[in-house]
Amino acid sequence: MQRWQGPAEVPDDWGPSVVTIGNFDGVHRGHQRVVSRAGEVAGALGLPLVVVTFDPHPEEVVRPGSHPPFLCTARRQSVLLAGLGVDAVCVIEFTLEFSRLGPDEFVQIVLVDRLHAARVVVGEDFRFGHKAAGDVAQLAELGEKYDFSVEGVPLLADDGVRISSTEIRAKLTAGDVAGAALDLGRPHRVEGIVVRGHRRGRALGFPTANLETLPHTAIPADGVYAGWLVAVDDDGSDGERWPAAISVGTNPTFDGRERSVEAYALDRDDLDLYGAHMGADFSQRLRDTVKFASVGELVAQMHGDVDAARELLTAD
Repeated sequence: MQRWQGPAEVPDDWGPSVVTIGNFDGVHRGHQRVVSRAGEVAGALGLPLVVVTFDPHPEEVVRPGSHPPFLCTARRQSVLLAGLGVDAVCVIEFTLEFSRLGPDEFVQIVLVDRLHAARVVVGEDFRFGHKAAGDVAQLAELGEKYDFSVEGVPLLADDGVRISSTEIRAKLTAGDVAGAALDLGRPHRVEGIVVRGHRRGRALGFPTANLETLPHTAIPADGVYAGWLVAVDDDGSDGERWPAAISVGTNPTFDGRERSVEAYALDRDDLDLYGAHMGADFSQRLRDTVKFASVGELVAQMHGDVDAARELLTAD
C-alpha cells in the first residue's frame, strides 16, 4: 500500500480513483463498513481505492488543547487500512489555513486536482469545509460539477447506539476494554518502546515490559487486565505474541506517582525486550488497582491475576 504525505506526493500519472475521507481513528467497525463499501465500489469499477485522512487531528487545530486520545498510531492505522484492501492513504496536514477552505476549495484540493476522484464514498454524517459547512448532499452537488458521484453509507450501530471513536474512548476511560473491543472489531492496542522501569516486577517474580507510550494515547482506566503482549515489526505488522497480564496505573503499593502500562508475558521470565517496539492488546478487565498493605499481599494477588488471565485467554 502507498502512503502519501499530502496531495503533492500523489504520483503525476495517478489516474481516476475511488476515494473515502475521514479521520478513521481506530479503524473501528463503523469505519470498516465505510471502507469496505468503498472497496466494493472500487472493485466493480476496476479502480484503486484511496483513503484520505488528516494529521494532526482537526480538533487539535480548531480547538487547541482538545486533542482526543488516539485509538491507534498512524502506522497501525495504515496496517489496518491495508488489511481492508486500501491501495493508498493520503495524509493531509490539517492546518488553520486548511480548516478555512470552503467546500468547493476542499473538493478541488482533496478530491479533484490530484486524486481524480470518480466516486466518493463517505459516512452519511460526513461534514467538510470551513466550520463543517458541507454535508453529503452538498458533496453530491459538487460531484456533479466536477464529474464524480457520491455515496453516503448508513452509520453502524449496536443496540441503537452508534459506533464511534468518541464512544470507544469513553469505554476505555471506564475500563470497559471488552466493550471497546466489540466496537473496534479487535482488542484495543497500546503501543510503545520497552524501557527500563524500577524493575520491581522482576524482583517479585513477574518481569514486565514497561511501555513508553506516545502522547495522546488512549490508555484504559487504571486496573489489571488480561490481554496479549505483541512484538510490532518495523513495518507495523505483528510479530510474536504472548498471553499477558497487563497493569495500568501508578503502582500505589510502592507510592508511585507516574502512570505506566506494564505487561507480563505469562510464565515467561526469559524475554529480553528492552528497546523493542511492543503492543499491549487489552481483552478483559480483571480488577481495579489496589494499594496493598504489604508486598506479600501484592505478590499473592499477582499470582491470582496471572491465573485469572490464563483462564480467560485460554478460553478465547
